[in-house]
Amino acid sequence: MTVTYTARVANARFGGFSQLLLLWRGSIYKLLWRELLCFLGFYMALSAAYRFVLKEGQKRYFEKLVIYCDQYASLIPVSFVLGFYVTLVVHRWWNQYLCMPLPDALMCVVAGTVHGRDERGRLYRRTLMRYAGLSAVLILRSVSTAVFKRFPTIDHVVEAGFMTREERKKFENLNSSYNKYWVPCVWFSNLAAQARREGRIRDNSALKLLLEELNVFRGKCGMLFHYDWISVPLVYTQVVTIALYSYFLACLIGRQFLDPAQGYKDHGLDLCVPIFTLLQFFFYAGWLKVAEQLINPFGEDDDDFETNFLIDRNFQVSMLAVDEMYDDLAVLEKDLYWDAAEARAPYTVATVFQLRQPSFQGSTFDITLAKEDMQFQRLDGLDGPVGEAPGDFLQRLLPAGAGMAGGGPLGRRLSFLLRKNSCVSEASTGASCSCAVVPEGAAPECSCGDPPLDPGLPEPEPPPPAGPEPLVLIPGPAEPFTTVTVPGPRGLAPPWLPSPIGEEEENLA
Repeated sequence: MTVTYTARVANARFGGFSQLLLLWRGSIYKLLWRELLCFLGFYMALSAAYRFVLKEGQKRYFEKLVIYCDQYASLIPVSFVLGFYVTLVVHRWWNQYLCMPLPDALMCVVAGTVHGRDERGRLYRRTLMRYAGLSAVLILRSVSTAVFKRFPTIDHVVEAGFMTREERKKFENLNSSYNKYWVPCVWFSNLAAQARREGRIRDNSALKLLLEELNVFRGKCGMLFHYDWISVPLVYTQVVTIALYSYFLACLIGRQFLDPAQGYKDHGLDLCVPIFTLLQFFFYAGWLKVAEQLINPFGEDDDDFETNFLIDRNFQVSMLAVDEMYDDLAVLEKDLYWDAAEARAPYTVATVFQLRQPSFQGSTFDITLAKEDMQFQRLDGLDGPVGEAPGDFLQRLLPAGAGMAGGGPLGRRLSFLLRKNSCVSEASTGASCSCAVVPEGAAPECSCGDPPLDPGLPEPEPPPPAGPEPLVLIPGPAEPFTTVTVPGPRGLAPPWLPSPIGEEEENLA
């Protein structure tokens, strides 16, 4: 039975683990007391021989041997090799537990996809889950000594109800020298396909989901087989064991207390019991005992997996899910918080203090800033205020020159950049126009569509000049070139208006 002490350490408090030190079942004392007594017995025997049996010359030689063993025992890397080994074993131990074949997901899919309240529908569901349980029993009796003692032969499996006699004949007639734990999974697939043909499984998607869950279940069974087959490399286990035993064999001699009258370094105190050497043996040898117990969790140690309990639990739960609970629903009712705007479950007196604690909003929720630190700053390199159009800044950096006003390449490029970095608004589009230059004495022709001003109204003041506007020379039909004024940068346009960049590129081309 697995030793569980989780409830005793639910809350961290002063000396929380101290109450676990007196437990015997599953403890390090139960595993190590024999080795500890043997080590202490050999140590005391050597100490008594040094003090009462050896002669003076023999004592001097033994003292030199003690100093030598104590000096070179530290060269054995016990903590290094033992730490890596135990880490590997604990990781492997937990992964083996994760590979235990649990039918919970599979039984939910079977109950939801294999339909029929009649006897044949019930037979389909129960047989499918029995095949899954049979596969788990076959693999567990192959890796667990406790399960093998419960089902030593296939006859015991048949007698327990996991397999029928007809199925046993098919199982034994299958000629294969390998482990046949996978055979019930194939039976499961065949039976599911037959249920699909009969309409018990209503569509191919449900059949696909059922077989996917079966593959997950079968994969866990296969991983248990591989963990049992592929062990931790033997050389690693041998290196750790030899390193530990040789280290403490050297400590039996090197940690002896010598006569203080001889004046040896670090031997000014004479005690009979090596307290710290015993503690070191307890920790290192106990570490090795932990690895020894966890390297195969399918035995009968105190902390090994409860495989027989899992078999009973899984078989009972799976049959209840697909049989008794199939299509079993309670009457739909409005819940207790049907009309509540904010549903909140009640608290007991012991937990009501949690209502006073604020809910977590985020790690930056309580950060405060000074008012001046929350002001937006303009971009680096801009002299104007925040929000100035990029075209204004470009026009001020590149004033219109003779080449630009004359329609050279720089003027066309600047016109294109101004159009590219500004958007055309409806107001600016309606107010812009182009006038052609005509010979002297003729009336100018403008394409402006604005109505003439009323002569009775005062003439509006013209806007202040914003600088010379760039001119672009465009070939005309009657004259070699026609001068057209390019409007200055306009304000931002709504985002739904089309971009004029493509038209400018066509004109430049």
